[in-house]
Parts: sequence; structure tokens; C-alpha cells
Amino acid sequence: MKSIGEVAARFGVPAHVLRHWEAEGLLTPARAGNRRRYTDTDEHRVAAILVSKEAGLGLADIRAVLAAGSAPAREELLAAHRRRLEARLARTQAALDLLAGGPCPHDDIMTCPHFRGLLAERLPSDA
Repeated sequence: MKSIGEVAARFGVPAHVLRHWEAEGLLTPARAGNRRRYTDTDEHRVAAILVSKEAGLGLADIRAVLAAGSAPAREELLAAHRRRLEARLARTQAALDLLAGGPCPHDDIMTCPHFRGLLAERLPSDA
């Protein structure tokens, strides 16, 4: 078993972060008196939390994923997050497309064919 300081150092996070994750219900280290004692299982949970955060999940979502009672329930949560990431990626790609036009030689950007093409994608159709 390891102390909070040892686990914090191993994962490169401040000890207060581990305490916060415990307060959020993500970790439940054993206690020896007033001291937290982390098992290998706790360390695997810390790693899972870090990987999940890198994937863009918030603490509430991480808690839900870790607490999911079945694989289908967990997959449903992850699929919803994936859809949110894909939507964010599409918005980011649209921003990159706008910037990829490079310097526009037109004094009025509204007359630039590249820019107007990007606008056309946003205009509602007359259907």
C-alpha cells in the first residue's frame, strides 16, 4: 500500500487532486488512522481517471463510466461522449477550413469565392 504522496508523485498530480477525486466519489482508498493508503486497484483507478480526462471526459462522466453496471450501459455513455467529441471536431475542422484559405486578395472578404463557399455550407437551403 502506498501513501497519498507516493501515488501523487507516481502519477505527477498534486495530492489535493487525489483528495478531490475521492470527494467526488472516484476513489475510495483505505484508511490507516487518518492516513489514506492506496492499493494497486486504487492506482489502476487513478490511471483510468487520467486516461478518461485525456479523452475529454469530465469527472461526472468518469464516475458514471466507472460505475456503469454493465458493458452496454458503459458503451452507451462512451458513445454519447464520442458523438460530442465528433461534433466538437467538426466545429474545429470548420475553423481550420476557414483559416486554410490563407491570405485573401479581396479587399471585401464577402467577395472572396473561398469564403463565400464556406458560407454556402451554412446557409439554409430553399427546399
